[in-house]
Amino acid sequence: MAKKVKDPGFGYNSQKNIRGIINKNGSSTIIHVNKKFTIDDLYTYFIELSWYKFFFLVFLGYTLLNILFGFVYVFIGIEEITPSKGNFFDDCLNGFFFSAQTLTTVGYGGIAPQGITANIIAAFEAMIGLLSFSFITGLLYGRFSKPRAAIRFSNNIILRDFNGKKAVMFRLMNRRKTIMLEPEITVTLALNEKNEQNIYSRNYYQISLERDKIMYLPTVWTIVHEIDTESPLQKYTSAEIKDLDAELYVLLKYHEESFGQIVYQATSYDFSDLIVDVKYKPSAHFNEKGYTILDHDKLSDVEKMN
Repeated sequence: MAKKVKDPGFGYNSQKNIRGIINKNGSSTIIHVNKKFTIDDLYTYFIELSWYKFFFLVFLGYTLLNILFGFVYVFIGIEEITPSKGNFFDDCLNGFFFSAQTLTTVGYGGIAPQGITANIIAAFEAMIGLLSFSFITGLLYGRFSKPRAAIRFSNNIILRDFNGKKAVMFRLMNRRKTIMLEPEITVTLALNEKNEQNIYSRNYYQISLERDKIMYLPTVWTIVHEIDTESPLQKYTSAEIKDLDAELYVLLKYHEESFGQIVYQATSYDFSDLIVDVKYKPSAHFNEKGYTILDHDKLSDVEKMN
């Protein structure tokens, strides 16, 4: 008899075709409303940004600051830093370039503040530049040094014959060349079902695995859940399992050599990703010198059962 587990934090309330809680990349699908954004959230926000967005915001902030101070220098009189070119656009360019030199503390010397007002503004801008670049340097270090898992999960899950029974499987591998030490995995099945009152609710089961922990992983690990009498899926046929409104929530942890720390990675599988009566193709083989060759492109490749 399958044993239910308590709500792991997702909630029992449900509806037909409800969206999953966890994305494939492990991020949350929860939409937060009325959440107050504080200054303490800035570090987390910039650390979690994609590299593309991070550098775009750095470039945008740098450009806007220089434009702002460039206009300030024109407003107080461009003559405070350099003779006027006689038109507003060229004066703005001079103000912008002087601002860039001051903000970065480069100071070529071709343009220099002359009056007390320009000197005060330049001194204030230099302070902002030092603080800004210190902040960006700290963020860069935080982004590079943050321990991150580098796990690839197969794009699909399969349902196939296994040891005289049926089994649900998926695969994972390390995207890095390092060996995963003591990987341990937990898989929770979320079933969206109608109760006696014809109301949808979610039931959770921590499903048993053929192996949930190994010593180390140099290549590929196939995660196997045998559908036996203790499985929550044992009462369904293969066709019914394929059509279930269900998800697998996966949490993997292991010791990452690169950081010398335990790292975690989560993912999820919707049963719409399930393929029936296929098996995974081998993703590793040996070359003529006896070395193991691991093909990362074959992680999700399947073939029909014989």
